[in-house]
Amino acid sequence: MPVSFCADGDRPIILWAAILASSMGFIDSSVTSIALPAMRAALGASLPQAQWINAAYLLAVSSLVLVGGAMGDRFGIARIFSLGIVIFVAGSLACAAAWTPEQMIAARAVKGVGAALMVPGSMAMISRAYPREQRGRALGLWAAASTLTTALGPVLGGMFVTWGGELGWRLVFALNLPLGLVSLWLVRGRTPGDIGKPGVRVDLPGAVLATLGLGLMAWALTDAAAPTWIALAAVASLIAFVGWEAMAPAPMLRLGLFRNRTLAVTNMVTFVLYFALNGVMFYLPMTAVTAWGVTALEVTAAFLPISILIGLLSAPAGWMADRWGAGPLMAAGSALVAVAYAGLWHFAPDGQFWAHVVPFTALAGLGLGLVVAPLTAAAMQGAEDGEQGAASGVNNAVARVAGLIAVALLGRMAAEAYGTGAPGFGVPGDTAQHLAATGAAFGTVALTASLMALLAAVLALLVARPVR
Repeated sequence: MPVSFCADGDRPIILWAAILASSMGFIDSSVTSIALPAMRAALGASLPQAQWINAAYLLAVSSLVLVGGAMGDRFGIARIFSLGIVIFVAGSLACAAAWTPEQMIAARAVKGVGAALMVPGSMAMISRAYPREQRGRALGLWAAASTLTTALGPVLGGMFVTWGGELGWRLVFALNLPLGLVSLWLVRGRTPGDIGKPGVRVDLPGAVLATLGLGLMAWALTDAAAPTWIALAAVASLIAFVGWEAMAPAPMLRLGLFRNRTLAVTNMVTFVLYFALNGVMFYLPMTAVTAWGVTALEVTAAFLPISILIGLLSAPAGWMADRWGAGPLMAAGSALVAVAYAGLWHFAPDGQFWAHVVPFTALAGLGLGLVVAPLTAAAMQGAEDGEQGAASGVNNAVARVAGLIAVALLGRMAAEAYGTGAPGFGVPGDTAQHLAATGAAFGTVALTASLMALLAAVLALLVARPVR
């Protein structure tokens, strides 16, 4: 295998290709959650169909992200990354043209397949393009620029949905076309060292077991009515996957990766921190709109400080991680997130969005700005050349599964905390009883998320060595 993945002068171009591709995924996630009510009304979707519009994407990306990372190592990171962009853009155009709920669900699943190939490749390409002593800073720049380019995503989405009617949310999906084309053009022909592992057999049993296990787990977590055997089959498939990878002649995921303490602990930090983050970010807009009298456009004020602070702090945080180690920064940032979510828990019964919620989400953004780049760099530290795709796939799979578990578990906890009175958690209402019950329900979510973020801070102290 050639020593150089790309020419030194092409490194910034590869970095920008990864940034643009990542921006598509970030914009899509934030805008879809905001636009879902308008999409449901335009398509005539029932509540179960609306849930599957969201779940179809999560199912596809969660079940295939580990396979996507391994395919990049085998066939070439940039090749699989580019293929993922093509599939993602095709799915986006299909979403923009959908006229029935069934068409939208299918298009969202296609986008999930593309994201599963594209997302691991963005991190892995940067890791291959930059030497180890520069990866933290490069990944910090990726996190900063990706966040800055998508900081206005929720705001634009809220504006399009509020003022553009049905055409508004369709145009949001169509915007992925120019972003995807530019990213493909930037990466084309700039990775001569990206030849994968020619002659190595494809681990088809491992791919099937990983896809089956992660897919069934995602199904069990997103569908409360899923039969028990789905969860049992998911656990059995994942156990079989680990057993097969331990004895496979050419495993898609070398289990020896996890002997590296930094990589293993970093994935534990990823799980608990993204559990906290996804739980709050999923249920906060729902709470604000249905109980606190906040519009879909105003809700974006809670997301904007997070995006801006991550964008401003990720590059210097990545540089500091290269110099002093990722652990202290990850611990400090996670502790700030824990304090912020504890504040949301304390003030949730008041329902004061501008006075309390926005300042505390900004504090969480400050903490995440210290965490994101060091966490990303540390997650790639234990991977040897030729295994960055697998390491990225593992980290992305951990983050996705954490989000699925958080939404499912915290939703049930919130429903119990709300109680049995009408109208219910997440349903619009303006009575004093509804406001108090919703505050108690979201407070349960925020307190649990705060404790998980505190656990992330404690675990991060075990990542003490510099990333290089």
